[in-house]
Amino acid sequence: MKRFRLICITALVVGTAAVAAAQFQRGVPFGTRLATARDFDGRFNFCRLVYQGNGRGGRWTTDYPNADINMSIRFSELTKTRISFTPSGQPKHLLVGPTDETLFQCPLVVMTAPGSALFDDEEAAALRTFLAKGGFLWADDFWGTDQWEQWESQLRKVLPAADHPIVDVPMDHPMLRAQFVVTEIPQIPNIGYFRRSGGDTSEQGSDSAVPRARIIADSHDRVMVLMTHNTDISDSWEREGEDASYFYAFSPRGYALGINVFLYALTH
Repeated sequence: MKRFRLICITALVVGTAAVAAAQFQRGVPFGTRLATARDFDGRFNFCRLVYQGNGRGGRWTTDYPNADINMSIRFSELTKTRISFTPSGQPKHLLVGPTDETLFQCPLVVMTAPGSALFDDEEAAALRTFLAKGGFLWADDFWGTDQWEQWESQLRKVLPAADHPIVDVPMDHPMLRAQFVVTEIPQIPNIGYFRRSGGDTSEQGSDSAVPRARIIADSHDRVMVLMTHNTDISDSWEREGEDASYFYAFSPRGYALGINVFLYALTH
């Protein structure tokens, strides 16, 4: 009997340790639920990248979870894409880490506040493989020179500059015309800054005055990485129901760009 009890206790400890080890990854607070293979049912999931950061300029949780939820709902309403929903009717949005096998179940992964990101060699290699196999990474909501340089330093661990130049998105690019005709990259501030500033849009003054959308494409001109800099597109999804003036100023344009990007990523 004692031996049986010891075996049960040992199994419990080992099992608990395994769960804890799975949860304890770089940048993942204990208790955060990362996606598993069972979460994927053949329909579209909004996948968010969980990453380790330096704490300057935001975290992976920026705009989470309402941006993920609201964009999933609008994507289901405004396109014919089949979206994965839970039995309770909520969109099944998912969290994935750079080295998770589940990353490869996501054709598109969104990361916010990339100007604070830190990738180690294993994470960089995994992301490189993900992109080479057809994955699409959208890095959104980072501002000014310092955050751009921090992001670029980490991105270059994934995709070296010699083989993967960064270019501005031409306004006639198919990604900007997948469903809606986008004629400019909107500068969308976070709602807090918008309110405090009395309607200004450049969160870091002259250092973030011009919003830019840049890309890295593969040898077949398929976009692998989209970077929306000096703008917070996902805040226009997250905050759509909080302030009518903010919604009308930014959400229609934010959703138009977002839906175009999602459709492009799913079809290229």
